[in-house]
Amino acid sequence: MNIIILGAGRVGESVAESLVSEQNDITVIDLDPARLRELEDRLDLRGVVGNGIQPSVLRDAGAKDADMVIACAAMDETNLVVCKVAHDVFNVPTTIARLRSPEFAEGDELLSQTGFSVSHVLCPEESVTGYIRQLISYPEALQVLEFAGGRASLIAVRANHGGSLVGHTIGEFRERYTRCEMRVVALYRLDTEMEATPSTRILAGDEIFVLADTDKIRDVLSAIHNIDKPVQRVMIAGGGKVGLRLARSLVGQCEVKLLERDKKRCEYLASQLPSSMLILQGDGADEDLLEEENVGQMDMFLALTSDDEDNIMSAMLAKRLGAGRVMALINRRAYADMMQGSTIDIAISPSQAVIGELLTHIRRGDVAAVHSLRRGAAEAFEGIARGDVKTSKLVGRRIEEVKLPKGARIGALVRGEGRNSEVLMPHHDLLIEDGDHLILFIPHKRLVREVEKLFQVSATFFG
Repeated sequence: MNIIILGAGRVGESVAESLVSEQNDITVIDLDPARLRELEDRLDLRGVVGNGIQPSVLRDAGAKDADMVIACAAMDETNLVVCKVAHDVFNVPTTIARLRSPEFAEGDELLSQTGFSVSHVLCPEESVTGYIRQLISYPEALQVLEFAGGRASLIAVRANHGGSLVGHTIGEFRERYTRCEMRVVALYRLDTEMEATPSTRILAGDEIFVLADTDKIRDVLSAIHNIDKPVQRVMIAGGGKVGLRLARSLVGQCEVKLLERDKKRCEYLASQLPSSMLILQGDGADEDLLEEENVGQMDMFLALTSDDEDNIMSAMLAKRLGAGRVMALINRRAYADMMQGSTIDIAISPSQAVIGELLTHIRRGDVAAVHSLRRGAAEAFEGIARGDVKTSKLVGRRIEEVKLPKGARIGALVRGEGRNSEVLMPHHDLLIEDGDHLILFIPHKRLVREVEKLFQVSATFFG
């Protein structure tokens, strides 16, 4: 695809990096020539210096032949105007805007073709907040991703000493917990993917990806970790957009303490949040303040400021002082990679939370959802089987007959809609029907195109 990205900031850079790796033709527009040169030197893309709201700049970037424009500049106004110009002047079929303001929601008439012509909305802060909420709901998980309208979930867990997984094979664990039908779709040991067969023995420290019915996820986690303790006390360091959104979402659900360095921001937070939430002016890396506020009694500590170094330091300090689980918001990919598996339980990457939403709009075939895994190296992919045995490579075939690229595997199948839907494990003789949602684990991005082809209906396919 020919894709134009407006903005070479953190989000724009991450989007470009992800899309370039999938052999798309990428052009990035930004006002900073030095920033563009750095991207051109590192990635296979073209940079255009200029203001993207100007038709002449979009024309220089190849808007006439573009399949998609992704506007992720710092200001909502810029992104809205770019989408409007790209659609109305150059007939770009798909326009995606990064919009921070909650006033603009996907599907609003204001964003329709008669308005700002925005096909899809990306809101990194909202994506990150939703991602964190899932981790608070399932505190023993490293990652929780939903598919098929929430009917199935993929969870990443770490096998800890003393847990039910360690020392047992995957087959033995499944036999012991037959009430929790699940599928282990991947296992990583020291950042290396291991074969996940029934005879694979699990060791302490292994990272395991499990697919199951969402209604059974809590049972699965309880079986793995032998505990099911809900999060009751949360401390948030950083009252910015993400911190405020998260605090609002936790009202009435758990005890929250919010630390913010800036006095004026504290006053604003106090006006936006109920009096039951304690707003404290202070630094999340202040050891005396953390001890005074009993950080060691917190079930979860979240470092959500805009500074990576501050988040890393405060999360590590909170962990040393006894906080149950600690998370840090880390924008720089190199930092996030370094922190995985450290004293910080979970390093949250805003760009990776957004990439999955974006990839859903880029994938070919009938794609319902895409989630980025392993810091962008792997993917969880949900596609819908359409057609019949003559027009589809999936419909009318048993699981064992589907020709998947080497390494890709089907983790679950969801059949039906809404409350009447059911989550089925992919046994070898399960017959795929029209409308089934197939959830696949793809270990390498280079396999994505082959998987997409499986979901493309063809009038001439007679495989």
